[in-house]
Amino acid sequence: MSFKTLLVSMALACAASGPALAADADALVQMAVIDRDSGRSLPQYSHRGDRWVAGRPGSRYGVRLTNTSSERVLAVLSVDGVNAVSGQTASAAQAGYVLGPWESVEIAGWRKSLDDIAQFVFTDLADSYAARTGRPRNVGVIGIAVFQESRPRRYPLPAPPIARDRDEADGYGDHQAKSANAPAMEASDAGSRRQGIGTGHGQREWSPVGQTHFARATRNPVQVSELRYDEPSRLHAMGITTYPRHRRDVPRAFPDGFVADPPYR
Repeated sequence: MSFKTLLVSMALACAASGPALAADADALVQMAVIDRDSGRSLPQYSHRGDRWVAGRPGSRYGVRLTNTSSERVLAVLSVDGVNAVSGQTASAAQAGYVLGPWESVEIAGWRKSLDDIAQFVFTDLADSYAARTGRPRNVGVIGIAVFQESRPRRYPLPAPPIARDRDEADGYGDHQAKSANAPAMEASDAGSRRQGIGTGHGQREWSPVGQTHFARATRNPVQVSELRYDEPSRLHAMGITTYPRHRRDVPRAFPDGFVADPPYR
């Protein structure tokens, strides 16, 4: 079955990556959150089975998706439980972005048309797009559902006939083909923790894309990944340290920023 999806028409430059977690190293599509003011990837922190980034209210951000395979893939992007392309309550069966082999793209906002977006911006919970449209339950989660592309089936040609002895018994063995369905993965529940910020519907921005067709190889996604986010103060309250701690009593390769003058003799 063929699904109409959106294809990013030009790849954007990759920003410097933050600390990578082992859980994402083997992912078919890797996901990172980019601070669009600094161009840097927000560090990801592991806490009780979830991955977290710290978002500051008023900051614009983008979601960078990187296809680590040599085939096209489809990534359905959900922000706060809302499909970033259609604005529907997110489902893996909906439209998404098609990434070419090894392609990396940055999705910077809610898709308004084939030509423009409304910027992703960290904002107060009540001002988030999901809350303003009556869907605040999943605010604070960015996720992707990834599908591989279906390939045309190829059937082997029959082998040429052979001449057998008259006394040889007739009959051939049957062969059975086995197929494995991609596992259906469900997003973890946001829980009862009070969320501080969400993703707002920011200023409009030119961001053209094209259209393409994509036949999904499986009904269920082969990968579902989530990144949770909140204000730094709330992450600190949860025990997540969002600033580096360096010991001062050990040698460091880069202790300062510039070369100082030597002392005079």
